[in-house]
Amino acid sequence: MDGGYMGNSTSRFGGEAIRTHRKQDNDMKAATPEAASALARGQDELKQLATDVLGYAKRIGATGAVAHVTEGEGRSVSVRLGETETIEFSRDKRIDVTVLIGNRSGKAGTSDFSRAALKDTVAAAYHIARFAADDPAGGLTEEEWFERAPPDLDLYHAWPLPASDATALARRAESAAFAVSPLICNSEGASVSSRGQQFVLATSNGFIGGYASSQHMLACVPIAGSDGLMQKEPWYVSARCPADLATPEAVGRYAAQRAVARIGARRLDTCKVPVLFDAPLATGLLGSFAQAASGGALYRNASFLVGGLGKRVFAPHVQIVEDPHILRGFGSAPFDDEGVRTRRRDVVRDGVLSGYFLSTYSARKLGLYTTGNAGGAHHLTLRSTHTHPADDLDMMLRRLDTGLFVTALIGQGVNTVTGSYSRGAAGYWVERGVIQYPVQEITIAGSLQDMFARIVAVGADSFVRGAMESGSVLIEQMTVAGQ
Repeated sequence: MDGGYMGNSTSRFGGEAIRTHRKQDNDMKAATPEAASALARGQDELKQLATDVLGYAKRIGATGAVAHVTEGEGRSVSVRLGETETIEFSRDKRIDVTVLIGNRSGKAGTSDFSRAALKDTVAAAYHIARFAADDPAGGLTEEEWFERAPPDLDLYHAWPLPASDATALARRAESAAFAVSPLICNSEGASVSSRGQQFVLATSNGFIGGYASSQHMLACVPIAGSDGLMQKEPWYVSARCPADLATPEAVGRYAAQRAVARIGARRLDTCKVPVLFDAPLATGLLGSFAQAASGGALYRNASFLVGGLGKRVFAPHVQIVEDPHILRGFGSAPFDDEGVRTRRRDVVRDGVLSGYFLSTYSARKLGLYTTGNAGGAHHLTLRSTHTHPADDLDMMLRRLDTGLFVTALIGQGVNTVTGSYSRGAAGYWVERGVIQYPVQEITIAGSLQDMFARIVAVGADSFVRGAMESGSVLIEQMTVAGQ
């Protein structure tokens, strides 16, 4: 076996940084309520600003208006080889207003919250609307769709971490990476970042609401080298609440293990073989599906899923569930960007496409109803009725038997208009369920239509990346282009 692969596949690909969340030491705990107000304004102040904007729009003759008020603050630090590289702080705010004159609309925005600036912004949007084309699909969302009693989804946890403490956490991650192996010879650094933001949405036909959210992240990029050949495998974890982050040591170790395991990578001969997508990459397949099933792509006839509602798109055992109400979820939201209530639903049932992702506008264009997806899909989970609790990564490699295990993708070669899929890739060649050696400089190709229809299995090694969740995904066959 070629050098670089460390231990069995469970320890190599199922490490603590990727599979578990654990309560942390005091420096990783969420802020107490007394310390949690890192944002400059409260919800009441943002709601008053939005209400003022709607009032200005009404007074100059608008038949309707929408105001979207946001503010956010963030901080990040990075270290490289133990030395501080950057310390950044940011604070931003903005008001965007849409003014309606019948079915004609105009939009404008400003970061100046003064009364004069808000009036000027509303006037600018109004004048744009005056000269806009009439759009029968335009207009405000119907009141019946509004979420009047939004649930608290626990999306905001401040992390008032001093720069010195954040730097210490980043150093811990990088130090842990170097401790994995003498083959870790360099580093592109480690970083810690935190961002909090809040918004308020208000419409002239009676909706007003908003909430705060947060995102915290730890990342590490060690470099492994042997005989002049270098490999790196960046890794990061993120969470709404800092207490849900993996430890810096776990992040650094896992990133280093991934980099060391890549040493000795080789090319493959061109072939057609089964392909197993590692769980983090499988979430990307789910994202491509969501893009193709979005209302904007559908009403423009720019998706291979046009006319696909009610038809079998995936293998019969595949299920995709949208659940916007998962506590602390990155894809969670009590209502969408138009104030429409969100709900749990089956988007794919037994392989059949049973739902699109529609805003009010795209739904009207398609002659359908909004699905509460203005702003995009919420938390999506790819599942299979064939999956068993024992179907961890080791079991999925055995199911693969002989073929390609993909752990990294390069480029943007996914065309959701035609379904064409062609991306640079790296990973591991597997024989009889056992990883043999790392591979690189290859391309995997197929079509999303065939890939979705030929999903053989979905692993129980569930992984969440952003608003997407999936286990590893085994596809019956793809073309692997090599040397």
